[in-house]
Amino acid sequence: MLTKRIIPCLDIKNGRTVKGINFINLRDAGDPVELASYYSKNGADELVFLDISATEERRKTLANLVLEIAKTINIPFTVGGGVSSVADVELLLKNGADKVAINSAAVKNPNLINEISSAFGSQCLVVAIDAKQIDDDWIVHLVGGKEPTSTRLFDWAFDVAERGAGEILFTSMDHDGTKNGFANEALKRLSGIVNIPIIASGGAGTIDHFEEAFTKGKADAALAASVFHFKEIEISALKNTLSEQGISIRL
Repeated sequence: MLTKRIIPCLDIKNGRTVKGINFINLRDAGDPVELASYYSKNGADELVFLDISATEERRKTLANLVLEIAKTINIPFTVGGGVSSVADVELLLKNGADKVAINSAAVKNPNLINEISSAFGSQCLVVAIDAKQIDDDWIVHLVGGKEPTSTRLFDWAFDVAERGAGEILFTSMDHDGTKNGFANEALKRLSGIVNIPIIASGGAGTIDHFEEAFTKGKADAALAASVFHFKEIEISALKNTLSEQGISIRL
């Protein structure tokens, strides 16, 4: 059995870590370099860095900040935000990213998935999908959740996997920041549709929510932000409890 992964997420805006609820009402959560170093030393399995305003502001990811963070950590590092070409991916990998996440650009140009996977290998590519439940269907949203599409979550996830993505990072916009638990039914359906790892995002509030994401949602990894940034849940305590509950986890 593969071990489940616990992944803190640094949402970056104007060079600072921020966190909101349902993708709005952002508040400051600290210095990203300090937080990254803390997580690397305190049990995180991986780290995700998302430059959340890069696409909206039509600019590239903060490569210098990526490099600064990469120098301070020794865990796998995924970077996303404003990535829209093979050249963008190459720059981030050169600056210390282990994996690169794409989102809006992939929906607008699905062949980008094939191109990145062919150039660098599927293990380097995470496709992030932000979706919201509308009339009993899950609809993909772009540009930090501001732009709805006509694309359905499960159709898009299948296409993403077929095109060569290594992982899917699924964020439920309805659950994001609410601390009411992950979208476990959607997660379970996703894991049944694709044969690549699914990272659960949106809704972590308690240790039980992580356990449910793994057992009910069948997720391969669980990502969270505010509960870690504000020390509401310590990763070491989370992992110890999950291990006691029979979840395969790296201690």
